[in-house]
Amino acid sequence: MPIQILMPALSPTMEEGTLAKWLVKEGDEINAGDVIAEIETDKATMEVDAVEEGVLAKILIPGGSENVAINTVIALILEEGEDASALEGADVAAPAVQSPSPSPQPSPQGEGVRAQPASTPQISSADTSPSPRRGEGRGEGGARTKASPLAKRLAKEAGLDLATIIGTGPGGRIVKRDIKTAPASAATAPATTAPQAPGGFDLVPLDGMRKVIAARMTESFRDVPHFPLNIDCKLDALLTARKDINEAAAEDGIKISVNDFVIRASALALKNVPAANASYTPEGFKLWHDVDIAVAVAIEGGLITPVVRQAQAKGLAAISAEVKDLAGRAKARKLMPEEYQGGTFTISNMGMMGIKSFASIINQPQACILSIGAGEKRPVVIGDELGIATIMTVTLTCDHRVVDGAIGAEFLKYFKRYIENPAMMLL
Repeated sequence: MPIQILMPALSPTMEEGTLAKWLVKEGDEINAGDVIAEIETDKATMEVDAVEEGVLAKILIPGGSENVAINTVIALILEEGEDASALEGADVAAPAVQSPSPSPQPSPQGEGVRAQPASTPQISSADTSPSPRRGEGRGEGGARTKASPLAKRLAKEAGLDLATIIGTGPGGRIVKRDIKTAPASAATAPATTAPQAPGGFDLVPLDGMRKVIAARMTESFRDVPHFPLNIDCKLDALLTARKDINEAAAEDGIKISVNDFVIRASALALKNVPAANASYTPEGFKLWHDVDIAVAVAIEGGLITPVVRQAQAKGLAAISAEVKDLAGRAKARKLMPEEYQGGTFTISNMGMMGIKSFASIINQPQACILSIGAGEKRPVVIGDELGIATIMTVTLTCDHRVVDGAIGAEFLKYFKRYIENPAMMLL
């Protein structure tokens, strides 16, 4: 029997993705480990490897196809000794998988095998709760209704309610023949359309990234008891130090940004206050040994947070080079999942956009996120005199289950000390 290649799951939360393009064509011989396709998820584009060998006999999902559910059969491979006749009557319905994993498992002949990411991602423990997959609806009482993508499309076109149709495919899955033989009583009632405003509107469909952002930010804002703490930091000494460093290191191609100082100061402050470098779990607080700082990067269509690992052990030059590399590949959607998952603390800097101050939504399961505003000249009292200084307002949003006001204030005390006395970052 032909070997089925299934749409792989590249992260624990992935339910569907875009099969961007095939790197092989029908009739090509494939060996295990060959890169065969590119898959786009909500935040990255990844190459996938074949895990079986043979001849690529049939591509079922063409390149450029969007919203392809994981475990959908995307192609068929003929093994040695098989010819095209083996394709006749081949069942291409993807088997139901309860807990998909991005790591391929050995598969008996004839069963589906997932393509494998070219570099196997490390999986975060967050966001692994089960949810209905594409091609699965919910019937009465919340029970899942399994259906192949083709059956789902045909049912939608015919106005049929999948919850009222009995599936005859593997595991009770609804397949094409069930739609063709569905009784008239399965038809859904026509939807009513509310009156529209005279001007109308343009509907921009939610892509995978926006769906994930919407779900996670709603969950975080709703479920995490959070509070903000604000503090002003003088930047004049830091700006002078930055100018001197960049002039001295220009021949080495080093150019330090204010954000690099912010990351360094945050990492050191978290070493001083390890209780803020934490995550909440129902079993207890996780106090992380390393400071892995996630840095919010705006990309087309959304936001991604590449992680600077072990930031507490890195100097300004190393942080600067790593952030430039991560941000560049983030904007090209070339990051691996382990490069934007698993941070312990997040920094969001909108100062370069002219935003004076703001409070971010916590990036679960982290306990804190630091929001950086623009540095600007403001009148300040210096001693008993009125003067001018460059001031930057920062806001620390805290998960009150883990970080209370005293811990948050202590973190900001150390952060302010490092920012206003940048030479201390060299100690």
